[in-house]
Amino acid sequence: MDPRADVSGMYEVEIKVRADHEAVRERLAELDADRQERVRQVDTYFDAPHREFAETDEALRVRRVRAPDDGAGEEDARITYKGPLLDAESKSREEFETGVDEGATATEIFERLGFEAAATVEKDRERYELAGYDVTLDAVDGLGEFVEVETERETDDIAEARDGARDLLGDLGLDADEQIRTSYLGLLLAEKDV
Repeated sequence: MDPRADVSGMYEVEIKVRADHEAVRERLAELDADRQERVRQVDTYFDAPHREFAETDEALRVRRVRAPDDGAGEEDARITYKGPLLDAESKSREEFETGVDEGATATEIFERLGFEAAATVEKDRERYELAGYDVTLDAVDGLGEFVEVETERETDDIAEARDGARDLLGDLGLDADEQIRTSYLGLLLAEKDV
């Protein structure tokens, strides 16, 4: 029996645009969005020894999260695998994620197995819930301010979720046609190549 038979990933449906956070916060307040948290995230992305993730459109990362005002406090860490993009109209992809006790130890394990740290993306993330979606305001070091509207689904039927995300961006005064399908990692790497 295949041990992966009981493992199912979620499908992350996401649309991301550049946006001024102050204007979006005002609109979120008007729409009575539920503010969830504000955190600092440090994402270390890895290159695999057996294939080129840039060519296969996959990603493997260790995410370390802490409250931005809690420099020496508790840290949450997660390992995430992201599959290739599923459509041309959003950043929807299959995603598998699990928690780990220590992000630094997970990073060391990957490196000892031949995975190389490719880049690190650091950002302050403020998350809201609205109409069944997560709305995140990301201030990414070296890139600027972005807004993501996303949800997770257990099926690969993403069209309805994608259309809802587009509508919600419109409600926030943002244009989904200006979406950026490139990851923060890709944007940072492109900046370095300029």
